[in-house]
Amino acid sequence: MPQPTARDDDLADFTRRVIPLEGADLVVHVAGAGPAVVVMPEMPGISPDVARFARWVRDAGFTVWLPSLFGVDGAWPTAGTGEQVMRRACVSTEFRAFAGGGTSPIVDRLRALARLAHEESGGPGVGAVGMCFTGNFALTMTLEPSVVAAVVNHPSLPLDDPAGLEISPEDADAVRRRVERDDLDVLGYRFDTDRWCTAARFAAYEALLGPRWDGRVLPGEVANPDPPPFFRDLVGTPHSVVTAHLVDEAGHPTLQARDEIIAYLTRRLLP
Repeated sequence: MPQPTARDDDLADFTRRVIPLEGADLVVHVAGAGPAVVVMPEMPGISPDVARFARWVRDAGFTVWLPSLFGVDGAWPTAGTGEQVMRRACVSTEFRAFAGGGTSPIVDRLRALARLAHEESGGPGVGAVGMCFTGNFALTMTLEPSVVAAVVNHPSLPLDDPAGLEISPEDADAVRRRVERDDLDVLGYRFDTDRWCTAARFAAYEALLGPRWDGRVLPGEVANPDPPPFFRDLVGTPHSVVTAHLVDEAGHPTLQARDEIIAYLTRRLLP
């Protein structure tokens, strides 16, 4: 276990809960008031940048539910530790990291989390925000009726198929029917030079969802040039639009993307 550093985030302003879901316990950090938004971390876990984004959502009038899915909660993403976390996730039975695997089993527990969050937080429904490894989870979570807003940020799975989607054919068909039936729209973000989330992948989302898909692309040159070591040394490409590669300056395209996501959640959950 890595030792805490000054760059870690102790998540002290969140309430840490251990919630039994679908036969297993899930650690979830909860903060705020208002309708629920499930913010799923990117690789290699709930980093300080992921926590910062979750706080922005909280401060916009939502209850944030931040599940711990891999890594050390609050840890600064180093290259060595991050690589270990990613390797473990790739062989975990909870995730389907490669083509042909279909929908990741962890999504069943995330849908159960959304149901619980809706019961406790109220409102018209729940928002789901996925990132990187969890990017597509936000889409498949829409098979839970309480989920009425989905944000797919730089989805990276399947790792071995740049044009693939991490979803079974049956779930893909069910998602298509659900978004049409309930008049949902799905928001997505990527950088144009991202090698992990390609233009071909966004085209696959458009083919699946048609006009229900709102995929937005930022130029890679606007990405934060000095992200944490995991992203600099291992990811090696502009990738994390609203976390590691965000530039927190007024008017910056990545900050505008953050504002667009919050506006979308507000439209769907705070009418």
